Amino acid sequence: MSNTPEHAVIVHFNYGSTDLQRLFALEDELEQAISIADAGEFDGNEVATDGSDGYLYMYGPDADKLFAAVEPVLQSSSFMAGATVTKRYGPPEDGIRKSVVKIAP
Repeated sequence: MSNTPEHAVIVHFNYGSTDLQRLFALEDELEQAISIADAGEFDGNEVATDGSDGYLYMYGPDADKLFAAVEPVLQSSSFMAGATVTKRYGPPEDGIRKSVVKIAP
């Protein structure tokens, strides 16, 4: 891994289903948007076994650029309404600057 700071965009969302097809479709859209913007990479998800909520993980050299690439995709997804997005400006360490935004319901 390079010495550049590893920024992250982490999305916490309510899902409410154990059928993950909608989530996988959204992930495909996120991967495409990140690739087109050359903003980093989509790294996967964690979803509660009961489907109640989950997290999406994306990484790149600039959290703001990464969020700008994925925000329209998140806004267009019905189950992302009210999701909390944490932009982390560096590696996962204490004292790293973070910014939290909500996806409008």
